Amino acid sequence: MTLDTSAAGVFAIAVTPFTDTGEIDMPSVDRMVDFYRGCGVSGLTILGMMGEAPKIETSEAIAFAKAVVMRAQGLPIVVGVSAPGFAAMRALSSAVIDAGAAGVMIAPPGAMRTADQLVNYYAQCVEAIGSDTPFVIQDYPLSSGVIMSVGVIRRIVDAHANCVMLKHEDWPGLEKISALRVLSDAGDMKRISILTGNGGLFLDFEMERGADGAMTGYAVPDMLADVIAAQNRGDRDAAHDLFDAHLPLLRYEQQPGLGLAVRKHILKLRGAIGSDAQRAPASKMTEAARREVEYLLARVGKHDPSAANLT
Repeated sequence: MTLDTSAAGVFAIAVTPFTDTGEIDMPSVDRMVDFYRGCGVSGLTILGMMGEAPKIETSEAIAFAKAVVMRAQGLPIVVGVSAPGFAAMRALSSAVIDAGAAGVMIAPPGAMRTADQLVNYYAQCVEAIGSDTPFVIQDYPLSSGVIMSVGVIRRIVDAHANCVMLKHEDWPGLEKISALRVLSDAGDMKRISILTGNGGLFLDFEMERGADGAMTGYAVPDMLADVIAAQNRGDRDAAHDLFDAHLPLLRYEQQPGLGLAVRKHILKLRGAIGSDAQRAPASKMTEAARREVEYLLARVGKHDPSAANLT
């Protein structure tokens, strides 16, 4: 299965499940993939920032990716291959594509500052992964510190036929989506898939600006799929009503440093993974935080049964 510019819906950013002692929890991989499939996702993205990729050795990453692809059975899998050097990027990309991954995702390193630096960097990335490997631009300035203008994205997209998607996480970023769609609608830029992140915090309006879906890690991805479906059928009020019911939990998940712990805790409660452990360095939830999350889940569950679907 190959990723292309028509990709849409929810590509859930999947966690990497660990045991309480820090090993990758391979027995949890199947249940995790099955859980996401049951939530109505269109695909999965693994080994991104939420997947704790910097804490994982290359051999582990390859074994994990192979296990996810094998279980996915038709769901396209995007693998984060960002790395300090191109040798590591090339090795991981080659291994996961050979295993059946649909494409790879690449974020720019923090040292990139000028338009030419960014354009040249992605040209070198394409040399490393190969011009036949579909890739996703990850635009997440809040984390990377790298500002990617509409003009830069346009240059990268038009220079590489295998650039098929933008993971849009700029904030504020609604105008960027609109500007990119104006260019592609006018035929001044190749139209690519735009999936949005930031925990889904702006998905309600991002869809109305021209996004094709979400690529994010909110622990109730069922809601994201339902909001997208409602927007696609033109039921704006239903989309916003459902989205608004989840906002308190979405907000809680977005706390810097704590968000992954919250997400893993909810995913454990929902039966997706066996443990909410992270590899060190890791954030931890206090008992007070756990009670708050479970209270929020109960409140959201009054409006959306998905959030109340706990083991």
